[in-house]
Amino acid sequence: MKVLIVLTSHDELGDTGRKTGFWLEELAAPFYRFKDAGARIVLASPKGGRPPVDPKSNEADFQTDDTRRFEADPEATEALANTVRLDSVSAADFDAVFYSGGHGPLWDLAEDAFSARLIESTLRSGKPVVLVCHAPGVLRHAVEEAGTPLVAGRKVTGFANSEEEAVQLTDVVPFLVEDELTRLGGVYSKGGDWQPYVLRDGLLITGQNPASSGPAADALIELFDTGGV
Repeated sequence: MKVLIVLTSHDELGDTGRKTGFWLEELAAPFYRFKDAGARIVLASPKGGRPPVDPKSNEADFQTDDTRRFEADPEATEALANTVRLDSVSAADFDAVFYSGGHGPLWDLAEDAFSARLIESTLRSGKPVVLVCHAPGVLRHAVEEAGTPLVAGRKVTGFANSEEEAVQLTDVVPFLVEDELTRLGGVYSKGGDWQPYVLRDGLLITGQNPASSGPAADALIELFDTGGV
């Protein structure tokens, strides 16, 4: 299995003057689920090179065994320092695509036409796409071949309005993931705030929050192990 992990290149948290980026756990947890399963992993971001990590995600309260393992792993940190440009990859070269969250994707990947086409072409070629936390917002411009929203009628989850309110960023983000998925016709549901919650609808897998990133990766691995792909 060869997996593309997509990360944001955006590091400004609206007009707050604070930094954002990808959430470290949402890279580290799936990275090691895939690595320990024997998968080959490629990291990509819109600008290539080293993508910005949300500094808050590396604070002591948010570190996990996976994040500590990642930061002590020369191979992993080298891959992160040299992500490939997203527009240089092809769905044909991968068996699955995984989008890590953090607030950054709401500004760049959510408006990235190449990203939308990558998601569409991956699913249409019978390969799974996984998006966790804020990354399901990246689906906002992805469409079916008939032009209808890709999420319409699909079971989806993503960072909940209540979770955004809890981190006091409701009025900072360009849109709320829960509201956007619902507006597009997605059958949105959620678990408890900050608790793991993963949904699979066919080849589309979504996770609600950082705690869902490892379980979402497990759901992808299970899909391959059970012959669902």
